[in-house]
Amino acid sequence: MSKAREQEPCTIDMTPMIDCVFQLIIFFIVTINMSESKDPDVRLEMGPHGQEIETEDATKSALVIDVSSRGRISIGNLQLTQSGLQKIVRGRRSRYGNNTQIWIRGDARASHDMIRRVMDVCTELGIGRVSFVAVKDPRTPEQKQFFESRRRSRGRR
Repeated sequence: MSKAREQEPCTIDMTPMIDCVFQLIIFFIVTINMSESKDPDVRLEMGPHGQEIETEDATKSALVIDVSSRGRISIGNLQLTQSGLQKIVRGRRSRYGNNTQIWIRGDARASHDMIRRVMDVCTELGIGRVSFVAVKDPRTPEQKQFFESRRRSRGRR
């Protein structure tokens, strides 16, 4: 009998290790701070007289939704469909209740209809705390150039 034992191949079951790796991957994906990755193509409108809302505590609890000039809706630079947006907002509402904060970062060149799609999702789900993010004071040379060109183009009309 000892010879039979020596001839059996030794195998290791990799299933538990693969399960652990997938769980770690899911954990890290879920815990990524989505507010850090904003759509770089979204150029915000000027809002010099608006209230400043971007405090550290508010940034952690608010859901930031980007709307590009072409109507691309994204959260954390991840493009979403209308139904995908509804699922995320519904999940946020179930977690934080009706006090969920939604921040819409709409591109200055986006039409109202594009922004309204996001607002309609919030209204359907009973969320009333919707804010629009704008630039209070252009700081970077890119922002200054963008607003200067917009001011000149509006002056020609």
